[in-house]
Amino acid sequence: MTARQVEPHLFVIFGATGDLTRRKLLPALFRLTHGDDPPPLDRYAILGVGRKDVDDRAFRDWVGDGMEESGLSRNEIDAWCAGHVHYHQAGGQETEDFETLKERIEALESELKLTGNRVFYLALPPPVFPTAISSLGGSGLNRGPGWTRLVIEKPFGDSLESAKRLNELLHTHFDESQVYRIDHYLGKETVQNLLVFRFANSIFESLWNRDRVECVQITVAESLGVEMRAGYYDGAGALRDMMQNHVTQLVSLIGMEVPAAFSADAVRYEKIKLLRGISPIKAEDVAFGQYTRGVVDEEEVKGYSEEPGVANNSRTETFAAMRLQLDTWRWQGVPFYIRTGKRLPRRVTQIAIVFRREPVSLFAAAGARDTNPNVLLLTLQPDEGFNLCFDVKVPGEPFQLRTLPLHFLYKEAFAPSADAYQTLLLDVLTGDQTLFVHADETEASWALYTPLLEQKLPVHHYAAGSWGPTEADLLLERHGHAWMEPLETGRYHGATHTDLP
Repeated sequence: MTARQVEPHLFVIFGATGDLTRRKLLPALFRLTHGDDPPPLDRYAILGVGRKDVDDRAFRDWVGDGMEESGLSRNEIDAWCAGHVHYHQAGGQETEDFETLKERIEALESELKLTGNRVFYLALPPPVFPTAISSLGGSGLNRGPGWTRLVIEKPFGDSLESAKRLNELLHTHFDESQVYRIDHYLGKETVQNLLVFRFANSIFESLWNRDRVECVQITVAESLGVEMRAGYYDGAGALRDMMQNHVTQLVSLIGMEVPAAFSADAVRYEKIKLLRGISPIKAEDVAFGQYTRGVVDEEEVKGYSEEPGVANNSRTETFAAMRLQLDTWRWQGVPFYIRTGKRLPRRVTQIAIVFRREPVSLFAAAGARDTNPNVLLLTLQPDEGFNLCFDVKVPGEPFQLRTLPLHFLYKEAFAPSADAYQTLLLDVLTGDQTLFVHADETEASWALYTPLLEQKLPVHHYAAGSWGPTEADLLLERHGHAWMEPLETGRYHGATHTDLP
């Protein structure tokens, strides 16, 4: 890890007995102090807050059991928990519970000689956010002897109106400089590297415009179904769960202009400007889908309506595809095609920058087929890296062309990178908001998608294990394009001329 200075602090987690805390947050905090180059930490403590009536020792045992499943050393976990992890039982999210919590916080800070710096992490169900925020403010915990920072998990609202209300409530009790709206996608090394790739390599930045780019395609695919999340997912769907946040963040990073500086304010300003430059999305430029029975990874799987907790007549979309039009000087006339879905053939997040073809097919007279467009593939998961696809002549006769890649894989060049939560929590502790979502970003994003939710667009079926409904293919065909099937970084041994659009 980088050697950024982390000041003494108390890290308070609401929802401490939930899966996110044990599976992601506590392992990330543990690794921050047990890496090859940990940030210097003099004094810190972690206080879990939950409804379960357990003491510190029982909570530490529960934490240790979960973290041990992550492959961490139990002896090191137990020593770390004994020295840093505490628990506070709270009956609810009312102000009086927070008064008692405040007393516990002040007692811990006095005992451990902490300086009053505090992080409050809301690992809670979204409906509870408003009560928790109001209670923090009502009890005076929104301000302290040192700095106070509030971390909020997605989803941030479920419509433009709800996002505005939540922002208004936040700003009643907290300054925007205190608020960290977390999207774990932004903590991935390859997502961060999009900025470096674009703005540190002039060869690509000079091609990043409507004169050279034919279209941009973004695919965020999941092979899993709804799993145990039906209670949440059936009321959300693919647009709220993935498109409004993860996918839209990738659109903003690909399309934004060069920021004035590599700082939170400068980067956020350009992202917000880009989002506000997207034209209203037309109904004919949207395709929703819902998976039915099919085969994924050679295993027959249920349809969405057959999943436990899902209504038989549910019209919730598990797939969404759209054509975005960016009304900016850089991107005018270049469509951004975006799609996300569950029960697709495999788990992959990939961005394809499809460049324009050459104006004249020079090799047609020699018997070769038309050339393929050059394509830059940015793979964010699972095999992080880049492919730059270009045509070469196949040795021998007759005259043939084949598309091959130059590739770069992170795992071939670097040691395993930090977990996304590890990166983002270090940013919280050091006060760096660059990779966190601003209030105006959330509202600009919801302004794009809320009208689509209100229109009750049709939801088409697709077989599990396919790349979505045929309507998603027609969405591109109407404009002379086709979806690229995501390719495996570094394992692409050549494409036929039908593999690329």
